Amino acid sequence: MIKKAKRLDNIPPYLFAEIDKKKEDAIKRGVKVLSLGIGDPDLPTPQHIVDALYESAKIVSNQKYPPYEGTKEFRKAVAEWYEKRFNVTLDPEKEVLTLIGSKEGIAHIFLAFVDPGDIALIPDPGYPVYKVATILAGGIPYTFPLKPDTYLPDFSSIPEDVARKARIMFLNYPNNPTAAVADLSVFEEAVEFAKKYDIILCHDNAYSEVTFDGYIAPSILEVKGAKDISIEFHSLSKTYNMTGWRIGFAVGNRDIIDGLSIVKTNVDSGVFMAIQYAGTVALRGPQDVIEENKRVIARRRDVFVDGLKKLGWNIKPPKGTFYLWAPIPKNFKTSIEFASFLLEKTGIVVPPGIGYGENGEGYFRIALTVEEPVLREALERMESAGIRGD
Repeated sequence: MIKKAKRLDNIPPYLFAEIDKKKEDAIKRGVKVLSLGIGDPDLPTPQHIVDALYESAKIVSNQKYPPYEGTKEFRKAVAEWYEKRFNVTLDPEKEVLTLIGSKEGIAHIFLAFVDPGDIALIPDPGYPVYKVATILAGGIPYTFPLKPDTYLPDFSSIPEDVARKARIMFLNYPNNPTAAVADLSVFEEAVEFAKKYDIILCHDNAYSEVTFDGYIAPSILEVKGAKDISIEFHSLSKTYNMTGWRIGFAVGNRDIIDGLSIVKTNVDSGVFMAIQYAGTVALRGPQDVIEENKRVIARRRDVFVDGLKKLGWNIKPPKGTFYLWAPIPKNFKTSIEFASFLLEKTGIVVPPGIGYGENGEGYFRIALTVEEPVLREALERMESAGIRGD
């Protein structure tokens, strides 16, 4: 019998892999499935970015191993974009690192700074990778609850003895899964807390360009002194509809960047240079795709929020991400029970809130990454099945 490492015993099945399995089972039963599960943009990558990849891929020198830290031009483009977007100055040589998507960098940061037994402060509800990566590094995940309604952190709820043992802390705004947004004051409080207890502060800013109703998402690096202890993860995935391309970046404190780079140098060989060239074109080229994405997603958001209100849900349109976070109907005991019922009775796939942590229980997430007719059909199926939020 093949024996797996004990560390895997503590890791639950990856949420979206389980959702895919249930979806495939339903399809085999002949169900026309409507998937509102994974946050994978259905809108295409802009043509000028695709063209850049095509032309660059034909260049023989680009077909070799890339520089481990990323090409100079891509890192310069990242620094230029941060200067323009956030008014944050970065040294592209020491404070920017290319990633194989931000998820990869997030997973590896724990290997760089968390020793066995160290505590990592993880938001709950939160992106599952934060907790799983802590466990893989041998660390102890300590989940701090995000305050109901606002889903913002309450740093005073973290016991002092825990804070003193913590090595790393994660935040994520605009937030997955709750779609909550934060202003700079939240980051100022986070930086003050992290400095007090000598904690590495990591911010997952993948959804900064998916915002609505006049809200503009800040960078944690805009806070004075944040770069002393902070690193920010970003991705081209949601900004330019490039999820499958697997390119992102980490920026911030040079010592933290260096630690992450050491891990990466030993476990991967970087991003295909043609993709980095296309990423450079994305960052430096026309940015109208961002506004168009916002317009499309805002319209979808309004359609589904209005539909949920008619079905008895009391829900406000979120100002960030392409998710909706809604309470399960009162006649269901758990989010898994509701998600399973929804799939079996209506063919609609949604992730249960418990998949994002204990404080996600009682909720479910909806991804607005499908066309409006699909969203309207989902609402019609829910109505036909008698599913109501009140």
